Amino acid sequence: MKKAVASALAVMMSVSLLAGCGGDENTSAGGAAGTEAAASNVAASGETQDITLKVWCPQNQVDTGIMEEQQAAFAEAHPEWNITWTTEIVGEDKAQESVLKDVGAAADVFFFASDQLSSLVDAGAIARLGGETETYVRENTAESVLATACIDDALYAIPFTHNTFFMFYDKTLLDESDITSLESIMAKETGDDVYNFYFESAGGWKLGAYYYGAGLSVFGPEGKDLSAGVDWNNETGVAVTNYLIDLINNPKCAYDGEIAVSELIEDHRLGAWFDGSWNYDMYKAVLGDDMGIAVIPTFNLDGTDYQLKGFYGSKCIGVNAQSQNMAAAVAFAAFLGNEENQLLRYEKSAQIPANINAGENEAVKADPLAAVIVEEANTASVAQPSNSVFSERYWTYANAIPTEIRSGEITKDNVQAKLDEFVASMTAE
Repeated sequence: MKKAVASALAVMMSVSLLAGCGGDENTSAGGAAGTEAAASNVAASGETQDITLKVWCPQNQVDTGIMEEQQAAFAEAHPEWNITWTTEIVGEDKAQESVLKDVGAAADVFFFASDQLSSLVDAGAIARLGGETETYVRENTAESVLATACIDDALYAIPFTHNTFFMFYDKTLLDESDITSLESIMAKETGDDVYNFYFESAGGWKLGAYYYGAGLSVFGPEGKDLSAGVDWNNETGVAVTNYLIDLINNPKCAYDGEIAVSELIEDHRLGAWFDGSWNYDMYKAVLGDDMGIAVIPTFNLDGTDYQLKGFYGSKCIGVNAQSQNMAAAVAFAAFLGNEENQLLRYEKSAQIPANINAGENEAVKADPLAAVIVEEANTASVAQPSNSVFSERYWTYANAIPTEIRSGEITKDNVQAKLDEFVASMTAE
């Protein structure tokens, strides 16, 4: 455990993560109670039950064949169910929005980002997990990662990978001495048709790294104190926004939505960009040995260097609280999140396992990608707020900041007023 990547991520992190998910003895809620026992009873009877299971998962789980392979293996292991599968593409970032449109029509099992958990629980849309599933997850997941799947000591999901971003770079354009700071990245001499950096706010996910890096926060340092409000409109926040105005408008900085990373890297026209492990294989296929990875850099604000700090969370598997086939849905969710399938997902889509035992795998421990994610968590991450107010407001209002900078609606002349509007929009009533 001390040597495992997943355990190292939990034990070594100096960032403040959510409080641990305690060992509540209440086994389940939301219809998930006794699911393992129910499944055992069906199997023991020798009967075969015709059921349907709808699964929502990201594109990479389909393109790599992982989901189809896992569904076939699960069906073979459970002859008590004759399963008709429906698999639909819904990214982890869109799960909450899609589920809450119509919980009854949503998938039985879905993948989602951990920051969405509070809203899903508040809406009664996700089943609380109990029994053998809960025991397995608690015993095989590091405490800080486990916390991302808990609300008030109750377990609602199965974390399967770490959810943060880091830096990719093209070694033909930048070397290790260039990538430590945004200033050195932007100062590197490159060709006329080459961009040094790619700015993508990812709906506010990557944008927050600049404000948090400078010591600001949303709802306090741990993201849970609504009364603390948002401090992005103070003097530091104004300085950060002015920095972003200069960066986004720099001709050597490519802007998301105007040109794609994939288009740029094919011709070695992009120095550095931020992304996650889920796109590692795609970039590696294009750049090969010319692809480098590293912790996100520092940036210099009015003469002071600050480490950018990205949000840390997890990606999870959840079960619809209104599933008509709850026993099978919980069993399949548990199957998707077990050690073997986390390793399969790692092998086919480079997602570092959250399962402690999977982290003991020799290939995982020797993987430089895993090492970067651990270092990122140690030195350049903050816990992503998971309360419903944050989820419902932040992504919309924060994403407007770079959009309005790029359009010219936010300038250095009106930064204070625009940040005051942002803070007001985030204020919990």
